[in-house]
Amino acid sequence: MKRRHKQKSFTLENIVVEDIAAEGKCIARHEDKIIFVEGAAAPGDVIDILITRQKSNYMEGYPVHFHSYSSLRIKPFCEHFGTCGGCKWQHIPYEKQTAFKHQQVVDALERIAKVKLPEVQPILPSSKTQYYRNKLEFTFSDHRWLTNNEINNGLEFDRRALGFHMPGKFDKILDIKHCYLQDASSNEIRLAVKNYALKHDLSFFSPRKMTGLLRNLIIRNSSIGELMVVVQFGGIDEEKSFGLMNYLADKFPQITSLNYVINQKGNDTFYDLDVITFKGNDHIIEEMENLKFRVGPKSFFQTNSAQAYELYKITRDYSGLTGQENVYDLYTGTGTIALFVAEKAKKIVGLEFVEMAVEDAKINAKLNNIHNASFFAGDMRKILNENFVNEHKKPDVIITDPPRAGMDIEVIDVILKASPEKIVYVSCNPATQARDLSLLDSQYFVQAVKPVDMFPHTHHVENVVLLLRK
Repeated sequence: MKRRHKQKSFTLENIVVEDIAAEGKCIARHEDKIIFVEGAAAPGDVIDILITRQKSNYMEGYPVHFHSYSSLRIKPFCEHFGTCGGCKWQHIPYEKQTAFKHQQVVDALERIAKVKLPEVQPILPSSKTQYYRNKLEFTFSDHRWLTNNEINNGLEFDRRALGFHMPGKFDKILDIKHCYLQDASSNEIRLAVKNYALKHDLSFFSPRKMTGLLRNLIIRNSSIGELMVVVQFGGIDEEKSFGLMNYLADKFPQITSLNYVINQKGNDTFYDLDVITFKGNDHIIEEMENLKFRVGPKSFFQTNSAQAYELYKITRDYSGLTGQENVYDLYTGTGTIALFVAEKAKKIVGLEFVEMAVEDAKINAKLNNIHNASFFAGDMRKILNENFVNEHKKPDVIITDPPRAGMDIEVIDVILKASPEKIVYVSCNPATQARDLSLLDSQYFVQAVKPVDMFPHTHHVENVVLLLRK
C-alpha cells in the first residue's frame, strides 16, 4: 500500500486579504492561485500566511503575522476572541457582516443554482447582536486549554475548566469567563456551578480516561422568562450530585426546570438516556404570537427566538395561505413552522426523521388546540412517496426546512410528482439550497428570495426562497 506523504507547510509573506468567502473564510491570492484563509483575518489586512494545504488550483492556511490591519476592523468585544471557536466575526462591523452574508446568498444562487432569479431582497438583520441565544451547552474538563503565555511561563495551573470545546480538539476545553451569547443568568449559573465544584472538590470529566463526575451543563431560557438547567453527570455519586443540585435550587430560585442526567457513554449525547427532573417542571414554555411551545431538555427549538419569529413570519407570508390549502411541512422538527401557519391552512401534514421531535410536535399541537395538523416520523426518502401523497391528498403548498445537507434527490422527485402550486424553501445552507433549486427548475421558478441573519458574528445565514409552479 502506497504511503501518503504529509504536505510540508510554508509561509507566504505580505499577502493582501481581498474578500470573504463561504463558511467564513477569507480569500487572498498568490500567483493566480486562490488562498482560503482561516482565522481572524479581514478584507484589507496585509498578512503572512502559513500554508497548510496546497492543491492544483487553491491553497489553505491561516495568518501568522499581521503587517497592517484593515480599516474595516473594529475591536472585538469578547476577551476569548481568537481562541474560542464561536463569534468569529466580532472584528467586523455588524452592517458589514450582514452585507457579506447577503452576498454569500447571491453568489451561491447565481453560481450553483444557475436559474433565473429576482433581485435578492435585503437581508433581515438580527435585532439583538449579543445575548441572543436561548440555549448554550458547556463542557467540563480536567484538561483546560492553556494560553501560550501560560505554557511559556512554565508554571503549574489548575487544569479544570467549564466552557467550550477548542476547534478540532475533543479533549481540550476553553474555560469561559464571560459569554456574550446568552443573558446574564447563564453566566451567573455557569460560574456558580464551577465555583461550587472547585470548593467541594467535585471531579471534572476526563474525555480520555472517561472518568469524572461533572460532564456537561446545558442552560436554556425562553422569551417569557422561564429557565431550564440540565446537569450531566459522568457517574453516580448521590451525595455530591445532589449537593450540587440542591445548591442550584437554593441559589437560583428562578430556575423553573432543574434536571440531571447520568451519562456513562462514550459521548455527551443524552437523547437515548433518561432525564430526571430534580425540581420544577420537566419543560419550559416558549411563546410566539398566540402560540405556546413546550420545550423539553431534548427538544429542538431555534436558538434565536426573536429572529426565529421573523423567519417564520416570512415563511408564512411567502406561503400566501387563504385557509383552503393542504400544506406539507417537510423536515418539520418539533412542528414550530407547521403550527405557526396552521391557522391559515386547511390541513397541515408534518414529516420528520426524529421520532422524539414528532412527539413534541404532537404535544404542542394539543397545547395550542390545533386540530388540523398531523405529524409523521420516518426517513423522509421512504415515508414521502406516492402512496403517502395519495393517502394525505396532494399538497397545494410545500414548506421545506432541511438540514445543511439539503434535500435528498428522492424527496425532490416526489415533490416534482406532487406538483404543488408553491414551495417555500427555508435553508441554513445557501449552497445546498442552490443545488436543490437547480433540480426543481424544470417545473418551478424563483419568485422571491429573503436572507435572514439568525447568528450575528458568525458566517451562518438562513435563506427563504419562494418557488412558484411554471
